[in-house]
Amino acid sequence: MENFRKVRTSEEEMPLPFPDLPPDVVEMKVKEGSKIRNLMNFAMAQMELKGRRQIVFSGCGRAVTKTITCVEIMKRKLGGLHQVTKVRYKTVLEVWENQDPPPDGPAQNLTVHKNVPSICILLSRDPLDPNQMGYQPPEPRHEAGEDTLGSSTKGLKRPLPPPCEELLPKKLQVQVSDSPRGTGTTAGQQD
Repeated sequence: MENFRKVRTSEEEMPLPFPDLPPDVVEMKVKEGSKIRNLMNFAMAQMELKGRRQIVFSGCGRAVTKTITCVEIMKRKLGGLHQVTKVRYKTVLEVWENQDPPPDGPAQNLTVHKNVPSICILLSRDPLDPNQMGYQPPEPRHEAGEDTLGSSTKGLKRPLPPPCEELLPKKLQVQVSDSPRGTGTTAGQQD
């Protein structure tokens, strides 16, 4: 393969895996080189300014993680969104061209069909069927007065034990003498 270079990549076009979508639903096609800031600016404008009720994020291959990141950002910013996630495989066609063609013949091309993982995520302001595969309900809203900066104990499995006094370091006592040279500084442990 060292004599070949990729000249073209094309994805198989597949319909969205969600039934009963409105025909004007916005599909955010996330690519490997897409900038999250640009994707989110457009998607947020669609949901907030244009009042869209649903939006679909889709990505395949290396763009899957970026697709999930965009969805999580939108869920956190807007709140109250229902989610349905569908995972499938998509066929990607790559055409590779030989850099060192034989002198007596035409350039040789190599065509590679790859099956890569693909994800489609539907976000909706309206309730969705909770019985369908891949459904996630909206996250509960934080109550007023709750700290939302990460000091909650949401991920802890058990409360932290109280600190043991034996493990705490003993306090140091510093004494300064009134000598004119200033050399009477001593440090000792308190028992």
